[in-house]
This record gives sequence, C-alpha cells and structure tokens, in this order.
Amino acid sequence: MEFEKRLDEILKQVEKPGRYIGGEVNSVKKEAEERLAFAFPDLYEIGMSYLGMQILYNAVNETDDLSCERVFSPAPDMEKLMRDEDLPLFTLENKTPLKDMEMIGFTLQYEMSYATILNMLELAKIPLYSDQRDDSFPIIAAGGPCAFNPEPLADFIDIFLIGDGEELLPKIMQLHLNCRKEGLTKKEFLERAAAMTGVYVPEFYRPEYGTDGTIKGVYKLNESAPDIVQRYILPETENVQFPVKPVIPMVEAVHDRAVVETFRGCTRGCRFCQAGMIYRPVRERSKEKIMELAKLQIEATGNDELSLLSLSTSDHSQFEELTMELMDYCKANNVSLSLPSLRIDKFAFDVLGRIQEYKKSGLTYAPEAGSQRLRDVINKGVTAEDIYTSVEQAISLGWRHIKLYFMIGLPTETEEDLDGICEIAANIIEINKKYNGPKGGRFRLTVSVSNFVPKADTPFQWERQNTPQEFMEKHRYLEKKLKIKGVTFNYHDSFTSVCEAVLARGDRRVGKAIALAHAYGCRLDGWTEHFYPEKWKKAFEESGATPEFYAFRERHQDEVLPWDHISCGVSKSFLALEREKSYREETTKDCRDGCRGCGINKVVECKAGGNLCPRDM
Repeated sequence: MEFEKRLDEILKQVEKPGRYIGGEVNSVKKEAEERLAFAFPDLYEIGMSYLGMQILYNAVNETDDLSCERVFSPAPDMEKLMRDEDLPLFTLENKTPLKDMEMIGFTLQYEMSYATILNMLELAKIPLYSDQRDDSFPIIAAGGPCAFNPEPLADFIDIFLIGDGEELLPKIMQLHLNCRKEGLTKKEFLERAAAMTGVYVPEFYRPEYGTDGTIKGVYKLNESAPDIVQRYILPETENVQFPVKPVIPMVEAVHDRAVVETFRGCTRGCRFCQAGMIYRPVRERSKEKIMELAKLQIEATGNDELSLLSLSTSDHSQFEELTMELMDYCKANNVSLSLPSLRIDKFAFDVLGRIQEYKKSGLTYAPEAGSQRLRDVINKGVTAEDIYTSVEQAISLGWRHIKLYFMIGLPTETEEDLDGICEIAANIIEINKKYNGPKGGRFRLTVSVSNFVPKADTPFQWERQNTPQEFMEKHRYLEKKLKIKGVTFNYHDSFTSVCEAVLARGDRRVGKAIALAHAYGCRLDGWTEHFYPEKWKKAFEESGATPEFYAFRERHQDEVLPWDHISCGVSKSFLALEREKSYREETTKDCRDGCRGCGINKVVECKAGGNLCPRDM
C-alpha cells in the first residue's frame, strides 16, 4: 500500500500518468506461482502497438500457474521522479517491483533499444551483468528478431529464446517453476533449459579471438549446451491460440487498432531483409480463421480500425476473397480496413478500388531501389512497369497521396541507381498530371529513403555499410535532384544507422560499448530527441568496438560470424549462394514456384513449394 501511495503522488506530476497505472480493459490481474514481467524497452505507446506482446501475454496468462505482467520504459519525466523518490521499476498489473518477479523477459525488436534495456534493469535495482546476479534475482530472458545475434547482450542476459515464443515461453516458465519447486539453483535451471530447442544460454559458450580481432571460434563450456542452437519453429499457425481480447491502451498508442496476423514467414527472399529469412517457412491462417479472429477482436475491443499483419499481406493465397469479405464486414460495422505491406507486383486493383470507397488516406509502395539492375541485385522482384501501373491505377481511382520507400547504400549501388529514384518520382508526378491537369491538383508524393544496415542471417550479412559521410553525400545528392513540385523528400539519420549496424553485427565485445553508452545517459535511442550521437561515439571509441571494424568492414565468407552458433533454419551456404547471385544481378524465384533449397525444410515441413520441397535437399 505504501508503494502505491508513493506512486500516486508521483503520477500527479507526470505528463501521461496513463502510461503507468494499468487496469486497462482486457488486462489480466492474476496470482500465480511463476510470474513474468514482459518488458518492452520503449515507451508505453510503442510497446502497446506491438502484436507480439499481445500474443505472448495471452499465451502465458491462459496457462495455469503462470502469469504475465507488463512493464515499459518510463518517459524521462517519470524516470527522474522515480530516481528522486527511489521508486523501483514496477509492473502495471500488480505494481510489483521487477526485482520481486520470477522472470523478466525483454523483447528485442530493434537494436537501438539495447541501452534502454540496461536502464530498465538499473531502475529495477537489478545488477546489469548476469555474473553479478545471484539466485535471489529473477531470471533475465530476451527474445525477438534481434536475438538471432544475441552476442552484444550476452553479458547481461541469462537466457535467450530463439524463434516462435507462443509455445516456447510458457515451456521455459514451467521449467523454471518446476526447478524452483525442486530447490534447484539458477545454474541447474539454465542447464536444463539449454537442452531445449530454441534456448541459448550465453554463459555456457566462450568466443575466442584472433590477432586481427576476428573470431577464431566459439567453444562450449557446459555439456548441456548444444553445439548449434536451433530456432524453435511452430509447424503451423492455424490452430495456435491468438489473442481475441487484446489489452486496450490507456493512452493513445501509435497503432490503436484490432490486428490479425494472416500468416508468418515469406517466400520472396529480398537479400537485405532479415525477417524474410528468420521467419521461414510460410504458415498461413485460413480465410475462415482470419474472419473469425477479426470479428471476435472487433466485438471485444470496439476498435474502429482493423489491420491485417504479415510481411506481405497480398501474398496470402486467398488475399482477394479475404479482403472482399472483410471489407463487407467492416463497412457494415463502420470499421476501416488497413492493408499494410502490399506488394506492388501483386496489387489487386479491384481490392484497391473497394478500399477507396471509404478509406482516403495515402498508399505506400516500397520499390527499395531506383533502378531495375539494383532491384535485381536485392531480389526485389518488382519492375518499373509494376510501379507505374500500380501508381497510375491508384491515381485514376482518386488517391491523392502516394508514399515511396527506398533504401540507399545497398551493395553495388552507383549514382545511376540514385538517379533512378529521382526518375521514378518525376514520372509519377507526370502520371498524376495526366489525370489531374497540368498543375497536378492536390496530389502529394513522399519519397523516403532509409540507410542500408547489414543484418545477421541475410545474404548481405557479410557486406560493408556506407560511412556517415557516404550516406550524407547521397542524401544531399537526392535532396538536390528531388526538388520537384509536389515531391517531399525524407531521409534517416546516418549515425543512427551506423549504431544499428554495430549492434546488429557485433560480438560480445560490443557489450562494453552498450554499458558505456548507458553510463553516459543513453536511453530511448530510437527517438530523435533522445538520441545523442556524441555519447555513442565516445562509447565506441573507449570500448574499442569501432564502426570501422563492425560496420564499415566487409566480412570474408569464411570468417566466423558472431551468430554462427545460432541457427534460424536457413543455411549459411544458401545465403552465400544468394550473395553470389546478387553480384551477378540474378534473381531467385518465389519459393511457391518450387523449392530454392534454403534449408528450412530440414528442420520443419515447408509447404510453400508443394511437392517440390523435398526434405533431403
């Protein structure tokens, strides 16, 4: 009671107290023997937009003896008051201090959250380093896409969960509960956990380095640990529990809408894309199941927007039938339908026309590269004709705002590829004039470019990243050439992308840089107003974890990579082959046209290529 009284006094002084009070509709407050604090290392309104949290929250709370409570990073005003008042970080559901929970699970959605993770541990009064925490502290776990290279956080995290968490997380929690009942130590629990598929215990491995700074090898220190940690993969999603009563945010979230995951995985294989590799194979939900889940969510939440989520929504085998049926339902219930992640080459124009009947916001396309040559290099599978046909159809139907996303700094990129971005923009402006007159009407074209960041488990994992100077020169070049009436040009900060690359491709030595950045006050680095490049530069310099070594250096294909002992199921040989094909400007066809031999079918049944996906390839 004393804790909550002190909290009430603090909340009167913060900008958005709704971030910290809990009690949301559909939140679960329960007593359980094994309690997990699901920690999202960013602000409440970001974390509450994350579907994965809702999925895992539901999976754990539906299990007897287990509970899941949420915690987010406090905003700077709240953090200051918590430090001033010596108030520890706490969960929303029961206001439990994190250090009193049995487990804390951090989700790793983006690398620039790493310093925030350390800050949250500090606010919880939990030692940052795993070897400084005895058995009285909770188990610190982490999972998510960034866990496929866990090494930069290896010194801070007790256990990483690799792969699909709906089944794995409750299993780990149940194991921990059983170990506690048996009176086993933390180390004994970790030994049992390490023997499970999808579990990586970093203290059971030791990397050794050569004189040139590269990794000589990663060696096991405990026999319970596997040589290679295999990703945990759900064989299907049709019958897997999905949240139909998601927690409704107390304050406005970035995405406040009902969401249904239509399928998991990808068959395309864009060579820069980590998600397209680590989420293989494709596992679809049926049209009937999606309809059922959508209706249940709308009824349980009262949301006025429904979004279909996947890496490429229009790749669903029943996309047109599904969207037409959903639009009828949404229209009858005064709900708008959002279809993100639509591929230009697979755009159903009758669907587009139907959406336009009641949704007037902008359309987003992601050609990624300006020239056909570079689109072939990255295996995008989109032609100029696809782009212009789709855009023209949209403009003819009355759409007035088109957004285009590109990436710069891609391998083999030339000035001609940058010119291609400008050419596409200029041509779209001319297409609009054909329908809306020589002045173009109120049409707007937004061109946004992000900076290429090489990621683990992609064909470009060996590639160098452009330096900040190279990125800035390209930004200036595009900015000058895109001074076209009706075109807005946006680009990402260069050094943020460099930090991301160091953390994405780093080894354990990068952990020292993260700790130093945190000590210098870095947190919430994904927010422009909270990102301090000089502090990160200082941390990199003092730790020796320099961008020159980790980001700007091309890796040799025979080099031991920090994540080689973690398997996503896609073979390293396949990634190397795809890299070679990129230099030859050769594309790889969609998996649905026949198995491409990525290796995923050796660990789980892959149905993408039908009978062309033999297990022994």
